[in-house]
Amino acid sequence: MTAPGSYVIDTRDGRIGQVMGHEGPCLQLRPPGGGREWDCPPEALAPAPPGEVLRARVRALNREPRVP
Repeated sequence: MTAPGSYVIDTRDGRIGQVMGHEGPCLQLRPPGGGREWDCPPEALAPAPPGEVLRARVRALNREPRVP
């Protein structure tokens, strides 16, 4: 089982997600930076390369409003 907090790729559509937990046989993933969770079967997971995780996290940070 993949540990909560780790980043994976949902091979069905290429999205990167952070493992939040599991519900039955599926893992619950959330996009880096937050957002709506989705379910993914364990056989559709691949490890996320660190560079891809970094890019996804930077994109999420850039979407956040700036504090003056």
